[in-house]
Amino acid sequence: MSEKFVVGDVVKLKSGGPEMTVNSYLGRLDKYSCQWFAGKKLEQGSFPEDSLEKVEKDKS
Repeated sequence: MSEKFVVGDVVKLKSGGPEMTVNSYLGRLDKYSCQWFAGKKLEQGSFPEDSLEKVEKDKS
């Protein structure tokens, strides 16, 4: 299976929440490791592909 997201992609949970940056794909767990800021604190978590969607940035 090929990964849907690549390192550096900005994603968010389909259920909502902060924008996160993909920092690795955990192949044996079939999850993406993501980082985001909660205020000034850097947070990290891993999420299955089906729970994430890519955030499209406006080019304007």
